[in-house]
Amino acid sequence: MKPLNPDTAPEPGYETAQTKNGFLALVSKLVFDEKLPVRFMYKTVPEHLNDTGWRMFTGYETEEFLTDEQLNLIPVPLEKICQLDPALPELVQYNAGTVWERTPDSTEWQQVYDFTIPAPRTDVKITNDIEDFLSSRERS
Repeated sequence: MKPLNPDTAPEPGYETAQTKNGFLALVSKLVFDEKLPVRFMYKTVPEHLNDTGWRMFTGYETEEFLTDEQLNLIPVPLEKICQLDPALPELVQYNAGTVWERTPDSTEWQQVYDFTIPAPRTDVKITNDIEDFLSSRERS
């Protein structure tokens, strides 16, 4: 696989030199329910020891679909998803921060440089009011 811009690509091995952990990827259930191919994927920092950090999508997911990750993203062994697409084993060697896509009319993957990988959502209330802080601790 060649990056989009070979003139600005890092040295060979740079993007794949990260320590590998985990064995699971989160994959859109549309890949299995609708038998659609993976057409967009990115690697984030793994969330736990079994997580590779890979998130894989068909490109047909709606914003509403993506909002309910626990229902619509399925943990799948990376080996299993790689068996479905012979191009994936090479791509999943890349480090966190890597994004790939392919259009419906192409079989070739292209690296994406202008996508911001979403950060995990955490609801945290911050206050400088000691009474508000103490009352919120009592409620928890």
